[in-house]
Amino acid sequence: MEKELWKPGNMLYPLPVVMVSCAEDGKKNIITVAWTGTVCTNPPMLSISVRPERFSYGMIARTGEFVVNLTTEKLVRACDYCGVKSGRDVDKFQETGLSPCPSAYVGAPLIGESPVNIECRVKDIVKLGSHDMFLAEVLGVHVDRAYQDEKGKFDINRAGLVVYSHGEYYGLGNLLGSFGYSVKKPGRHAGGQQHKKTAGQSRPTAWRQKKYGRK
Repeated sequence: MEKELWKPGNMLYPLPVVMVSCAEDGKKNIITVAWTGTVCTNPPMLSISVRPERFSYGMIARTGEFVVNLTTEKLVRACDYCGVKSGRDVDKFQETGLSPCPSAYVGAPLIGESPVNIECRVKDIVKLGSHDMFLAEVLGVHVDRAYQDEKGKFDINRAGLVVYSHGEYYGLGNLLGSFGYSVKKPGRHAGGQQHKKTAGQSRPTAWRQKKYGRK
């Protein structure tokens, strides 16, 4: 296996791509962010990194509030638009047709069409260089009931989420497993349900064929 050494750079892909909504003095805006991630479970916290020259940077820094809105395949064009157009020049809600809806805890609106909206309050701003990182506490999460079953279980993977990889947007691929599946006993898939034995095959063989599509 031959490797080629490159200079340092951001090659950690794929990444979640989200639309971050913010507001100040009645002015609403949306910024597309790929430099984002979970940083803490308790208290629930996440981060977004934004260039200081971006229009939304000042709004978020001054108000200390924003909403992270997850992006789906249906929203990817709007998401891209919000990343290449500036809120200094256009009303992104108006141009994309996205719906600004009231949040519960912050002044920034949430995007109605997004399946998940995460209300955040900035706890710290870390100046890094080209980007500043906003560390924020999650105040509340809104989920679309369309992705809940009759028992109230929320299945976000039915929403058609997208990721960002080296300048391109991709839909999520096939399910390969779920957390912990690598150490589960043969004959059980990641959800813990017993697979039926296929005639003429051992249970592990039947499980592997069904799980990975091998014949």
